[in-house]
Amino acid sequence: MIPTIESGIPGFDELTISEISEGGIPEKSTTLIYGPPKTGKSIFCNQFTYHGLLKQEPCLYLTTDQSLKQLQSNMMEFQWLIMNYIQNQTLYVIDGISHLSGAKLEETNNIKSSSVANSSDMMVKIGIGTRSVYKKSNHFRSVLDSINTLITFNPDQMVIRVLKAYLRRIREARGSGIIAYTEGVADLETENILKSLFDNIIRLDGKNIHFEYLSEENDEIHNFEATYTITDKGFVIEKK
Repeated sequence: MIPTIESGIPGFDELTISEISEGGIPEKSTTLIYGPPKTGKSIFCNQFTYHGLLKQEPCLYLTTDQSLKQLQSNMMEFQWLIMNYIQNQTLYVIDGISHLSGAKLEETNNIKSSSVANSSDMMVKIGIGTRSVYKKSNHFRSVLDSINTLITFNPDQMVIRVLKAYLRRIREARGSGIIAYTEGVADLETENILKSLFDNIIRLDGKNIHFEYLSEENDEIHNFEATYTITDKGFVIEKK
């Protein structure tokens, strides 16, 4: 059986049960979650993060579309309170956007400021962050939300190099990573390259979720589809 981790998304793990999987997201893999704007990608990422924290799984979170304060506020809307996890250092955050607005971020052992316009600095911070969460547990999660702003401030090829390095670090540390991307931000050729870098693909369109992963056990592609809603408790997969 393929080892998996609980997604934290009601209905998702049940949806993905198969003859080779007990359901959930394949453990120690990387997942691209993408689709049009406003389809729930960030909510999915945040819910995935919070569920891991509840299970004492540390998380490395790269926020490039919103500041740390905005992240806390957005998660609070669903009663996902992360301050305790910041204080006990199981949540490690790299804020890649506040610097551009001139906002000051008080850095700590697990809160770091970087810039989406400085890919070299981001990679250094990512390396340090990955080692930090790995030391806490060999079962950790990582989220990058999202690739969009990186593409806005950097050439496509630079973003691909940064992403490859990031994914390599997550895999080498045997973490489970989710990266968000808004469809259409990059050109079609770049999008296809981005998709090829990941073990799993999730596409959201505002109503339907499509999940695809390649099984190393039988070299087959497995597909799952369902409808979903976003409630005051977060992302929910509707029963078939």
